[in-house]
Amino acid sequence: MAKATKKQALGRGLSALLKDPENDIKTASDKNADKVVGNIVELDIEAIEVNPFQPRSSFNTEALEELASSIRELGVIQPITVRKLDFNKYQLVSGERRFRASKLIGLETVPAYIRIANDQESLEMALVENIQRQDLDPIEIALSYQRLIDEIQLTQEKLSDRVGKKRSTITNYMRLLRLDPIIQTGIRDGFVSMGHGRALVNIEKKTDQIALYERIIGENLSVRDTERAVKAYREGDDTKKTVKKSSTAPAFVKKASQDIGNHLATKVSVNATEKGKGKITIPFNSEEEFQRIKKLIVGE
Repeated sequence: MAKATKKQALGRGLSALLKDPENDIKTASDKNADKVVGNIVELDIEAIEVNPFQPRSSFNTEALEELASSIRELGVIQPITVRKLDFNKYQLVSGERRFRASKLIGLETVPAYIRIANDQESLEMALVENIQRQDLDPIEIALSYQRLIDEIQLTQEKLSDRVGKKRSTITNYMRLLRLDPIIQTGIRDGFVSMGHGRALVNIEKKTDQIALYERIIGENLSVRDTERAVKAYREGDDTKKTVKKSSTAPAFVKKASQDIGNHLATKVSVNATEKGKGKITIPFNSEEEFQRIKKLIVGE
């Protein structure tokens, strides 16, 4: 306990140092820079702005509230990382969920590692660090790879070394960006998996991609089923079948299935005939998840 108190006191002392205009640190060679850069500092939340280079564009509200509850009880266990922009002004490099959750519960300060970096370095740090996270969806990862290649001018081979991933893995992610935006959204929302996307990308015509995508949702096709359907399509045996089966569900069913899935935060399968008769399937993986879904449906 004594060590933790000393560490927090040190962070507050450094925070006071940073608020002194006579000790404004702009480069790593400035006086007192070695006391701040790389150390944990308690920063005012209002002095931190979000990172425009952040590859993540969506945050699960329920998960954010759970993190906020944890921070309320235990504090911010893992500091965020920021870069210094100006006097008492910082920008997030990583840790936006922790930052958002801290703001959600009204914290005035947050522990942070301070780095001094230019825009390109900040972009690269944000992208590379976020790619290592386990909770980015496949499309966010693919977009991050694409930005590293386009904006940092990395080849796939150099990118492979930088992020510690096989070149084939990077290629598989980036190929997902060739899918129709509707399918990309479906992957991000969990209606289909990356495996489904990797199969669908072998269909060049976007309208036929969509047709098979709708069939996957409507018939709850597995990745293996999808691969067989794509193979049949490419061999010219399944074009009419794919389009016909994907168009049997009424428009209201197609839209409603996505709405229901978004509300329940889980993949929902809806099978329906042209006359509107059908069934809704809502999968769950545990009693806890079942109770969560039940609460959303019946309101208890």
